[in-house]
Amino acid sequence: MIIPKENVLTPEQEAELRSITAEFGITLQPISGTHRTIYAMLGDEREELLIARVEGLDYIDKVDTIQAPFKLMAKGSDLAHHRIHVGAKTLGEEFLVIAGQCTIDPRNPQYFYETAQAVKEAGGDVLRGGVWKPRTSPHSYQGDAKAMDILLEARARTGLPVDTEVMDEEQLDMALAAGVDMLQVGARNALNYGLLKQIGRKIRDRNTIVLLKRGMHMGKLDEFILASEYIAAGGNPNVVLCPRGTVPAMDGYRNHPDECITPLLKERTWAPVVIDPSHSVGKAAYVPFAAVAAAAYGADGICVETHVNPTKGIGDDPKQAVTPEVLGRIVRDVRAVYQSQKVHLEHLHLARG
Repeated sequence: MIIPKENVLTPEQEAELRSITAEFGITLQPISGTHRTIYAMLGDEREELLIARVEGLDYIDKVDTIQAPFKLMAKGSDLAHHRIHVGAKTLGEEFLVIAGQCTIDPRNPQYFYETAQAVKEAGGDVLRGGVWKPRTSPHSYQGDAKAMDILLEARARTGLPVDTEVMDEEQLDMALAAGVDMLQVGARNALNYGLLKQIGRKIRDRNTIVLLKRGMHMGKLDEFILASEYIAAGGNPNVVLCPRGTVPAMDGYRNHPDECITPLLKERTWAPVVIDPSHSVGKAAYVPFAAVAAAAYGADGICVETHVNPTKGIGDDPKQAVTPEVLGRIVRDVRAVYQSQKVHLEHLHLARG
């Protein structure tokens, strides 16, 4: 990773840098962080002569060779100083609450408008609303593009940023054209590298944020972080990691709750961690416990399915959506826990050296 002295290289400086790295089979990917643009070297950057020639340029501060398999998302990369801003919140500094319906029902838009207002009143920061939904059965409701208009109307009424899932390039293009603030990549597409690369390329010059869920069958944490690397490699590092439970399911829960991996992720990557307790446990009565546990493990936020009348919802809402009243209690509790966990994380990092 090449770190310039100034915020941005001139076109002439970048051309010279690309010429040198190309001699060693290296391509450069500019990554625009909060404070400056850095250049990821795609290829084997360990060649001593390459490093010496690049560091010899008077406009280059230093060259960092990252030993982790992920270069951009690693804790030691220069992007460690990058901050992701969601509406008025800064992830890593303030606890983020994403809430809303699993699936927007175009036949009953009023439910979503009421839910949106209730989420705002409960202290939510981002409005979640499923326009399209992956389904195990091809005969189940798959979503409807008409729901995008409802999502945008709810944003206009509440002023909250919105989050929705995309599953293919067509949906991605529609969401970006609509100005969706946060793109959600679900568990089924967590290792869909073609989609991840498409997202990375298409949000390069945008402020769009990506909420990347952990795949149900993911094993090693590095695999999860490397999936986020595909997106960041496109040039926009606004990627948030979202554990949401894995298989095999724990008896009584929808999945195996995995909020406990938060400290492990934070030791390896600078990326914020936002937990989805709703899909993790799969039952509304258990969601408050999982949400508070997420905050206790050091998460930067939660994504909670919420509906003003869950029994009238579609998709997963009847099973696992909490009411706005419960969401209000969750928001109060997780933010109370959030401050104390920071101390524990600091001690963890000091202990590990």
